[in-house]
Amino acid sequence: MARQSLPYVIDPAGRDIPAEAARLRALGPAVRVELPGGIPAWAITRHTVLRDLLLDDRVSKDPRHWELWTSGWVEANPEAHWIYNWTGVTNMFTAYGPDHRRLRNLVAPAFTGRRTLDLLPRIEEITTSLLDSLSTRAASLPGRPADLRILFAYPLPLLVISELFGLTEQERGDAAHFVDMIMDTTTPPEIAGQILTHTRSVMARLLARKREQPGNDLTSALITARDQGDRLSEQELVDTLILTLGAGFETTVNLIGNAIAALLDHPDQLDLLLNGAVPWKQAIEEVLRWAPPITSLPLRFATTTIDLGEETIIQGEAILTTFGAVGWDPDTHGPRAHEFDITREPGKHLAFGHGVHHCLGAPLARAEATIALPALFTRFPDLRLTMPAPELTPFPSFVSHGHTTLPAHLTPSPATSTAT
Repeated sequence: MARQSLPYVIDPAGRDIPAEAARLRALGPAVRVELPGGIPAWAITRHTVLRDLLLDDRVSKDPRHWELWTSGWVEANPEAHWIYNWTGVTNMFTAYGPDHRRLRNLVAPAFTGRRTLDLLPRIEEITTSLLDSLSTRAASLPGRPADLRILFAYPLPLLVISELFGLTEQERGDAAHFVDMIMDTTTPPEIAGQILTHTRSVMARLLARKREQPGNDLTSALITARDQGDRLSEQELVDTLILTLGAGFETTVNLIGNAIAALLDHPDQLDLLLNGAVPWKQAIEEVLRWAPPITSLPLRFATTTIDLGEETIIQGEAILTTFGAVGWDPDTHGPRAHEFDITREPGKHLAFGHGVHHCLGAPLARAEATIALPALFTRFPDLRLTMPAPELTPFPSFVSHGHTTLPAHLTPSPATSTAT
């Protein structure tokens, strides 16, 4: 098949991600696309093709394998400087081979199954506290909608990851602000190109404080590894904090928020959960497939030419990791792949990646959602959005897949309400 004559221009605002995925899928299993700033890449639209590429050692996340990076093209094009936030970091996100294993092994102990189990009581406490605040608000402001993203889906994972890293309230706010800016792919290029520098300054101040006042937290543990000569540079330390803090809460915000929207838009399926006919864990897996928290992740690079049959990815070209498009692939998920269905057989999505770059925080994200969602719907059995879910405003991003707000009417259950 001849190579596509013109690239498909990705909508940087992500205004209709499912429809865009359908258009890309119609163009073939691998489609030439243009990202903001004129960056060319390949978008993969088939589950099996992306899965195989994620396992292929000819695919790297190190931008030194990217022809446009090494040639100086990105540096010469200010409109493309937003990509520095994704490829300009030095951590396990962009590492390849032995460097990736070294950096991943430093962080992995914080996200083991045992550590996640130890965090469950604290996740439950934070969930209860947030629900108590929502109940109080509902009682004192009857009839006034509450934004469940701002008041529940967002603060829960942010508080959990902040405690894991030992952040103060100010540091927590600064980190969240810059992660939001990185995820917003409509940010003007002159601002987007400076975000990484400002985020690094926030992390540098955190490290300085933790060196003076170490604690029982992951930041202090990483400092110890760095200062005791565990082959971790200062730049790697700073950028590892950026990655783990950002990935540790942003994806879970969207997972919880997308689940709330999907279930309120499908009340018959919510009833199956509340009646115990379907387990919550199964519903969460369907949310991860149907509305993955990250829809497209920049970037991976071909270290050599890769023949995909219908198309050929040339050495040095970029590949967009398209978790959203492949989640709706009918070849893998059936002719009803575009429909939300919690009775579907779970476990075939790639929402947390696959292979060596599989998300370390996946067990923690699942645990937070498994605690938060049933608690929310038990506390507020008559919960409803103020508008149909399809009318919610999407977060302005082709990377992050969520909503800017989740306005809802709250009526606490009399048996669980703490409001007086």
